[in-house]
Amino acid sequence: MEKKKAVLLLSGGLDSTTLLALATSEGHAIHALSFDYGQRHSVELLAARKIAERYKVLQHLVMKIDMRAFGASALTADIPVPKGRQLDDLKTGIPVTYVPARNTIFLSYALALSEVVGAPEIFIGVNALDYSGYPDCRPEFIAAFERMANLATRAGVESRNEAAVRIRTPLIALSKSEIIELGLRLGVDYSMTTSCYDPTASGEACGTCDACQLRLRGFSEAGADDPALYAVTR
Repeated sequence: MEKKKAVLLLSGGLDSTTLLALATSEGHAIHALSFDYGQRHSVELLAARKIAERYKVLQHLVMKIDMRAFGASALTADIPVPKGRQLDDLKTGIPVTYVPARNTIFLSYALALSEVVGAPEIFIGVNALDYSGYPDCRPEFIAAFERMANLATRAGVESRNEAAVRIRTPLIALSKSEIIELGLRLGVDYSMTTSCYDPTASGEACGTCDACQLRLRGFSEAGADDPALYAVTR
């Protein structure tokens, strides 16, 4: 039986790797898409390449775009990454690590690739529970983009179905611990993943940025050890 083609946004992080394992287990043949967008480190791209090889994706494209030209984010400009924030504060306001319109841009590239390769589904590992307040991780955004995708593409115009293109977000309503538990059931090797916003030059996670704290809490609540390397003693 021929596998169903799908495009999947692969960052090299915990969520997108779990998503790749899930999509693969569902029988999808994956076209993985990563971005060298001017982020402050290349660790996640190295991880994404290894993960793509591990899951034997059909192809792994790394698109180079320069979002540093816009700046305005701690991930794409010379702005300090917040460290040591209280976890309860992560759900209030939009933090400086938000990259303006990043998911809109990434999904637009994924949409173009899906048309070219004939993949009616696009997977993205957004999460609306344990996230850092990013507006482009919400269900409302995903639903709006899917509507636009079906207006903007040949497949959408020519199809008799209401949704020729689907944006798949299986992790959107899961907590970080639930995502980790799912990944462990699927056999994900989380030592291959990276989540830190500000890792060392050798790739060790800082342990105190928002992403590190959410990851560490998720592993703790899942009753599992985080195999990632950290620059500080935990």
